[in-house]
Amino acid sequence: MNFAEHFLHERRKLVTRRYFFRECGVGLGALALASLLRGNEALAATAGNPLAAHAPQFPARAKRVIYLFQAGGPSQLDLFNHCPGLAKYDGQPIPKEIVKDQRYAFIKPDAALFASRFQFARHGQCGAELSEALPYLAEVVDDIAIVNSMTTPAFNHAPAQIFMNTGSTIFGRPSMGAWVSYGLGSESQNLPAFVVLSSAGGTSGGSGNWGAGFLPTVYQGVAFRRSGDPILYLANPPGITSDMQRRSLDALKDLNQDRLDVVGDPEIATRINSFEMAYRMQTTAPELMDLAKESKQTLEMYGAVPGESSFANNCLLARRLVERGVRFVQLFHEAWDHHSDVTGGIKKECGATDKPCAALIKDLKQRGMLEDTLVIWGGEFGRTPMVETNKEAGRSQGRDHHPQAFSMWLAGGGIKPGLTLGKTDEFGFNIVQDPVPVHDLHATILRLLGFDHTKLSYHFQGRDFRLTDVEGELVPKLLA
Repeated sequence: MNFAEHFLHERRKLVTRRYFFRECGVGLGALALASLLRGNEALAATAGNPLAAHAPQFPARAKRVIYLFQAGGPSQLDLFNHCPGLAKYDGQPIPKEIVKDQRYAFIKPDAALFASRFQFARHGQCGAELSEALPYLAEVVDDIAIVNSMTTPAFNHAPAQIFMNTGSTIFGRPSMGAWVSYGLGSESQNLPAFVVLSSAGGTSGGSGNWGAGFLPTVYQGVAFRRSGDPILYLANPPGITSDMQRRSLDALKDLNQDRLDVVGDPEIATRINSFEMAYRMQTTAPELMDLAKESKQTLEMYGAVPGESSFANNCLLARRLVERGVRFVQLFHEAWDHHSDVTGGIKKECGATDKPCAALIKDLKQRGMLEDTLVIWGGEFGRTPMVETNKEAGRSQGRDHHPQAFSMWLAGGGIKPGLTLGKTDEFGFNIVQDPVPVHDLHATILRLLGFDHTKLSYHFQGRDFRLTDVEGELVPKLLA
């Protein structure tokens, strides 16, 4: 039985037995509690602090995660997956035997093939092929692993984003960051375990992408605002002194703790933790958000400008967060849904994201943090090798959604650097070598963090749930 299962099992016994002793009035409540917790210091600590740090099942290669989620579906064919066949057959209908019974939302299956307008070249000692749209990533290509054979069953944005982040197309499941916080706790006393930053537009999947689902809500992501205080009401209202606030919080904590001792509801522990975390963040958050304290060289490397809201600022802030013990930081950049002018769209978004992504890798590496920080880049699916053109909708030279094959990259935290994994057919339509389903990616991420994905589970509605549902296999080729 792993720690998570053991914690839940003991928690259930703790709640039911303690409630029985208290309600029956036999005066044995304290004795029962001490007996249940004796010899289990980790459980005792977690009962008082749901986010107390604890060890994983196995020695971990990664201690923390930075997930650069590129919402909208970046075109792998214009960034990572060089397909000469597209150039050879540009403008011709895709062969029917390739498309078969595939249906699309905005294009016909026999739409013309559309070659990338970007040049590709090999970079680094590994010789990985990258589009000219990624000049900065080319500088760190030996530090990353590119997967050109990702595949997903989800076709539309909201379910595909939810699937990538929670392992299910159904809303209400715990997100990856919540699972990691549940499994490992937090190394920070003054900041949330799971922080969410956003730039560009809002995600189709909304807050479900970083929710706790049926896990206690203490494990859900905390979304920081794009400007001003990261969370509302960090500052006390006029007339409320720090001493007054502390005495009020102590009174609330005592009341909540009394109720928690009776019923053992984990949401009460979440409430206590939230009040205390907000109090501590009043002093730590302003310093955290002050990017002006970074060196001029660092700001220039990221392209960050203190006081602005940007993907570059968020990448630098992600480094500052993990430095301070935050377990899981997720950046959402919703801007890659290029149904029209995919070439112009790629240029624009790479102009906003390429430099800071590469800077994050360089920065973590020079600080000695890359080896135990897992960095993930990717969206919810890819784009079609066929062109999307629709005069009525004002679209031309775009690409539709493509779940069969797309690209992601990973770095640090035990990932094999300089690797390019997976191949597609000459058109980039189907995978022909080393397919990586989303659940396999999830299983591999959890293994790098020290977990067997089948054992990190939570009992809910009569069965044990996990991030990978009932699927998922480790991808050994990705491991260093």
